Parts: sequence; C-alpha cells; structure tokens
Amino acid sequence: MYLSGSKWSMNRRRRRANPFRLVVLVLLVGAALYVNQVVVPATPPLFIPTPTPTRSPDSFISEALSFAAEGKYRQAIEAYQKAIQADPRNINSYIEAARLQVFSGNYDGAVENAENALLLNPNHSLALAVRGWALGLRGDYQLALASLNSAIEKDPGNALAYAYLAEVLARQHLDGKGDLTTVEKATSASRKALELNPNLMEAYRARGLVLEMTGNSAEAVAAFQQAVSMNDNLADLHLALGRNYKAQDDYVNAIDQFNRAIALSPEDPEPYVETALTYLRTGEYAKAVQYAQQAVQLKPNDPLLYGYLGTIYFRQQDYPNAVKPLRLATRGGLTDEGVQVQGLPLDDTTMYMYARFGISLAYTAQCGEALQISQALIQAFPADETNLGNANEIIKICSEQAGGQTTPAQTSQATPAP
Repeated sequence: MYLSGSKWSMNRRRRRANPFRLVVLVLLVGAALYVNQVVVPATPPLFIPTPTPTRSPDSFISEALSFAAEGKYRQAIEAYQKAIQADPRNINSYIEAARLQVFSGNYDGAVENAENALLLNPNHSLALAVRGWALGLRGDYQLALASLNSAIEKDPGNALAYAYLAEVLARQHLDGKGDLTTVEKATSASRKALELNPNLMEAYRARGLVLEMTGNSAEAVAAFQQAVSMNDNLADLHLALGRNYKAQDDYVNAIDQFNRAIALSPEDPEPYVETALTYLRTGEYAKAVQYAQQAVQLKPNDPLLYGYLGTIYFRQQDYPNAVKPLRLATRGGLTDEGVQVQGLPLDDTTMYMYARFGISLAYTAQCGEALQISQALIQAFPADETNLGNANEIIKICSEQAGGQTTPAQTSQATPAP
C-alpha cells in the first residue's frame, strides 16, 4: 500500500546541513583537545603539597658563622642545628654547635652535641676536648679530665684541648675539688696552649683564668685584654677582665667591663653583682643598691644575691633595710612576690653573712633572734678570732640596748669587707 504524504514515507526529503553549527562543533573539539594536551598536564594535582626549594647544609653553616661573628650565639646555634638536620653526618656542625653552647652556658646541650659527634668518630680529638670542656664547666670534673686527656692523647698538638684542660683544672681548684697538683697542672696546660697556638683566643682566656686564680691580677688583665681583642662578644671575658681591674683598684675600667658584660648577657645576675660590689668599694651606695636589686630581680630564689644586697645596706649602716635580705639569705623564706628562698647553711663561707644579720638584728632591737645568731656563731667556730669578735659585738649591742652587762666570749672585731 502506498501512503502518500505520510511521515513514514521512505522518500522524505533530507534537510540541508547548517554550516554555522559545523563551525561551532569544530571549535569545541579543538578547545577540548587543547585543554587535554596543554592545560591539564600543566595543572598540579589537587591536595599534593607544592615542593619548596631545599637549603643546602653549607648555607646553614655560613649563616651560623655570620651569626657567631656578630655575637648572636643563640641564632648561630639554631643555624648549626638546622645544618645537622640537613646533613647529620657532618661532625664539625656538632662540634661548633657544642662550643657555642658552652659559651652560652648550656653545658648539657654542649655535652649532647659533642657526644653525637663522637658517635660518628669516637677518636675525634676536638670532639673529645669540647666534651671535656663542657663536662668540666658543668662540674663533672673526673669525666671532664678523662675526656680532655684522651683528646690530648689522640692529638698532642691540639691547643684547644690544653686550653680547655687549663680552664677546667682552674675551676676545679676554685671549687675546692682539686688536689695539691691541680694549680701546677693548670699552669702548665695554659702555657702549653699558648706555645702550640699563640693566636688562639681560648688559650689567652685559659691563661687569664689561671693567673687570676693564682693572684696575678696584673698579668691576668693583659691576658684577658688579648682574649677580648680576639673576640669582643663574650660576656664572661669582659666579666673576668673587670674582676681583675677591680683587683687592681682600677674601678673605672672594672665598671666599664661589667657594663659590657651586662649588655651582652643582660639576664645573668653576676655582672650586676660585680658592679654593685665595685660601687660599694667606691662608697657609691645608691648605685650599689640599684645593681644588687637588679641581680635579685633576675634570680629571686638565690639566697646569695640577698646576702649581697643585705651586705650593701649593712655597710652603709642602714640596718633596718639590711635585716630583710639578710634573713632571706640565712634563714630563707618567702619574698614579697611569693618566691621561696632556701637559706644558706652556717659554714666558713657564710659566717660573715650570719654575723651581719645578727648585728643588724641587734641594732634594730631584735635581740632575741640576734643573741641566737651570736650563740650559733660561737658554737660553730670557737677558735676563729674574727668570728668571736662578731659574736661579741652582737652581745655588746644588745647589752647596751638593755642597759645591762653581758660577758663577751672574746674581743670584738668587725666583719671584713666582702
């Protein structure tokens, strides 16, 4: 059957293609190809971190050297630690970090870095020397001397090892833990260090400490001046130079050096104390009190610092103000800020502090406690003339205030200057 005009007709006429639609289609296909071939490969995948340039270990070491040259030891140590992380096989980074940590007073950290260096090379002379130096300044004298002597055995020409040995021996002697040969050994080691390397700052530093220990303050000044000329950024060098100027009664230069130490290490109470005691010698009590108070503020739990402050008040006969810090120094207790202070025991190094406390109590009519101090002094040191004189002074003052008479133990004698 023929279906005329039906939509089912097989002879239906075809529609002409639209040229515009063909152009659009070609453009879309081209764009898709461009995106697939050019854009997609250049686009980083999602959620993958962008890589950052990795710094070389040498760049950290260069940075550390720059910081150290400027006296910025904290930043220099941090840079060395980064160098170690970047290259943990570089033994020199451990050693240099340890040396700077000793100069910064971080002896535990210095020991750790030196021992890490020794894990890489147990026979490394310089690593052994730095380890011994750090141990010695930490007070571990036997371990320190063993490490230092081992360093010298490994390398007899190691000038630094001799310098460190001299310093540790000097500190051992000053700490009362040496023997009859300690001073001689320290002197010999300091000379050997200079003989091996006359351009080594640490050699002059060690020589100065030995000379100071033996009472040769004029020669010590020259040694420390040489050390400072080689490295002006070490607070303890200025502190040592100042101490020896003070021993020479050169108070102007002493105070100048102490102030330089304060500028380099403002959180260390020691240069404040030295400055305070220097002003005490010159009779500038207000300045002495100011610096002693600053020292106390930096370390408010240290009884010795209260002893210095109390002594300054005592020397200017300001007994009411002397009582409180001297009580904290000897008896201990809570400060006004609530800090607990542990008092110093009565021994041959603190008996003068106890005597000043007792005399100050007596002058402020606190004789009950003052006489207890007097009796404690007499019982502890019955053969010490100066001590007995101080004890009798307390009894005498209290007796005069009471209008009576008390039998003294022996003749009276004032406490010596600090």
